Amino acid sequence: MLDQNEIELFRDNVRKFLEKEVAPHYDQWEKEEKFPRELWNQLGENGFLCVDVPEAYGGFGADFRLSAVIVEEASRLGFGALASNLSVHSDIVAPYILHLGTEEQKQSWLPKMVTGEAVGSIGMTEPGAGSDLQGMKTRAEKDGDHYVINGQKTFITNGQHSDVIVLATKTDPDAGAKGVTLFTVDATTAGFSRGRNLEKMGHHAADTSELFFQDVRVGADQILGGEGKGFFNLMNELPRERLILALSAVAACEGMLERTIEYVQERQAFGQSVAKFQNTRFVLANLHAMVEVNKAFTSQCIDQYGRGELSTTNASIAKLMTTELQGKVADQCLQLFGGYGYMKEYPISRDYVDARIQRIYGGTSEIMKEIIARDILGR
Repeated sequence: MLDQNEIELFRDNVRKFLEKEVAPHYDQWEKEEKFPRELWNQLGENGFLCVDVPEAYGGFGADFRLSAVIVEEASRLGFGALASNLSVHSDIVAPYILHLGTEEQKQSWLPKMVTGEAVGSIGMTEPGAGSDLQGMKTRAEKDGDHYVINGQKTFITNGQHSDVIVLATKTDPDAGAKGVTLFTVDATTAGFSRGRNLEKMGHHAADTSELFFQDVRVGADQILGGEGKGFFNLMNELPRERLILALSAVAACEGMLERTIEYVQERQAFGQSVAKFQNTRFVLANLHAMVEVNKAFTSQCIDQYGRGELSTTNASIAKLMTTELQGKVADQCLQLFGGYGYMKEYPISRDYVDARIQRIYGGTSEIMKEIIARDILGR
């Protein structure tokens, strides 16, 4: 178990890397709507990918908290797109393969994901089925000891760069949740193709794509976690996904507050700094208080996750409250910038649009409320 000093030393190294290797280029990557593939290799070389993967598969076998630190620091610095890409790779795809994969699948992909040689994405969302995973139409039909996959996915983070896709399919369309099966799909497999890099309101530097599967033939050994067990496995892995999104939201809030506090102390209006006005002071005090409360709850969730006790409900509460708060902080902090907050030269304008997706992906706020309601009221 790492002590707090070791965690903070690691945090300092992550921040220095981001300030040196990312900050000078980030605005340009936002304009290009994709960061360079080489950044994945740099992240791997510096030990910032999949840090809690066991040493047997090339990782450090570190505490989950170190993985959280990487996403937190990217979020705190206002690099929401990068935080999103990192969380999908290290905190969603890698754990799926580690927890559900065969030894061959683990050996094939995890060492490459640690070094950045392979980038991971997860193929769940479809054009006609967002939060309704049981409504997916992508089919995997058995053919001897292989499966033939046909269908498409959309809004796939890391879609342009991905080398391995954890793909959700229907192997039995009549079996409901019990007909969902996950596969690991190598992006070099014949019949797989990428669509365009989707243009988004925010998170511009994050590549987000459509993925197409036309008679993609994969072996039965690429099933991840058992045939027909995909929906169950998705539900089991979602708490970590929602926790990392909550942690990124809290860190993003802290970063926005830091930048706003600095601005209002420098900005003059009516002969005094904006920080002197009661409205400014009360708004920032209220936001700070809400961030601290949410930070305490997510810290509790980290401890629960470490003990294998993080419930779906608590993960949903964390995701709901922190991402809703992120939108509130972005809106109210931007207001304190006045007209300058609407200008692209001020990072708060990017913080504002980047915050909006947090209430949608990883399960919408409405889905989080339904999960919580079922826990306290039943179905």
